[in-house]
Amino acid sequence: MKFSISREALLRPLTLVAGVVERRQTLPVLSNVLIQVEGDQVSLTGTDLEVELVGRTVASQVDQAGSATVPARKLMDICKSLPDQSDIQLGVEEGRAVLRSGRSRFTLSTLPVAEFPNIEDADGSQEISVPRGTLKHLIEATSFAMAQQDVRYYLNGMLLEIQSNLLRTVATDGHRLAMCSRPIEVSVSQSQKLIVPRKGILELSRLLDDSDEPVSLTLGSSHVRAHTGDFTFTSKLIDGKFPDYERVVPRNGDKVLIAERAELRQVLSRTAILSNEKYRGVRLYLEENNLKVMANNPEQEEAEENIAVEYNGGAMEVGFNVGYLVDVLTVLNEDRVQITLADPNSSALLEEPGGGDALYVVMPMRL
Repeated sequence: MKFSISREALLRPLTLVAGVVERRQTLPVLSNVLIQVEGDQVSLTGTDLEVELVGRTVASQVDQAGSATVPARKLMDICKSLPDQSDIQLGVEEGRAVLRSGRSRFTLSTLPVAEFPNIEDADGSQEISVPRGTLKHLIEATSFAMAQQDVRYYLNGMLLEIQSNLLRTVATDGHRLAMCSRPIEVSVSQSQKLIVPRKGILELSRLLDDSDEPVSLTLGSSHVRAHTGDFTFTSKLIDGKFPDYERVVPRNGDKVLIAERAELRQVLSRTAILSNEKYRGVRLYLEENNLKVMANNPEQEEAEENIAVEYNGGAMEVGFNVGYLVDVLTVLNEDRVQITLADPNSSALLEEPGGGDALYVVMPMRL
């Protein structure tokens, strides 16, 4: 293998592919990136056995086709530190990878290509095409609510639900739930539900932009694959049953308040400074056209804020984890937020006034 390429043409796919590669690996070859040269095409593959990402770019000159696996982080750091617009020659000499650029020369260790794992090509049962911006919006509106390391492994990911002409994402960590739906042009015989692991969702999101360009999704029984531009992304699916989210969404709330989203977020963030660091609880006192937010902590410190809201129901007091409320107010992109409550022991429903494409459920706290 021997080819020449500009620094910029190599760096963008390399940076994204290296993001998949874990620093601490059980198999040494997993910290490498697989480079394959065929014709004038250069493909870079990184995997951690759960998620695989292939990026493609074009070489300016190919002297010899072939393949090699090279330490991903080191190669990326070398490319980043070279001057802009540098020309890079990369080849394999006597079992080592040699990178030359200008007066610089770097020799990197390689591992056998045969050891590099390949996520098997499962037969895709269905293929759908979605505008990149739509999928990115659905992920960004809900991904914050995924669990991180829950023993209920099926919560450490996001539910992707495909119905005829509708794509929905749902994430929950057991304390809060985020759900977003968008219409798409697709017909399916029966609705499909896939649970994509957390890392897969975050890596997929990095490949997407806000354009209407399509990303094609291949849905298999154990994998989901996305083709977007020069990248092919594959992720294993979590085998499990996602909770019935429809049952979690409260439908009987009669106390509805509408507040300025940015102002409420600032009030909650300020109050949170003096909340208990472990439980992060705040109390909300709801009265006509006013919301009082209070927090205190074991050091006997207190915060109290009042904010004008549209509300004309009965008085009520309810406690929440302030971080959960702030997260929702951060991803909502409307100027105002509508919060629906039933009683101090039932969950709050947050959405755009009149309902939008996303809704959020936050469980109350006993304070």
